Amino acid sequence: MATVKGSVEITINLCKGCELCIVACPQQCLGLSESLNTQGYRYAQLIADTCTGCLNCALVCPDAVITVYRQVKQKAEEKI
Repeated sequence: MATVKGSVEITINLCKGCELCIVACPQQCLGLSESLNTQGYRYAQLIADTCTGCLNCALVCPDAVITVYRQVKQKAEEKI
């Protein structure tokens, strides 16, 4: 059985901190940073390593600053 591991890349200086990606994430792995970007906004960032690569965050981002990467990991079959 294969599992999918995802990772998120956010263009920090273009993020306006609207939080739509945070609300859309079923894994609750995104949050707002404590620091500000060059535009003066708190930006979205990955806060937990639970991303499954579902793409919800990228689909709802109004500024298209999120790129999602997926990696399929094959689990070794157990011998009985």
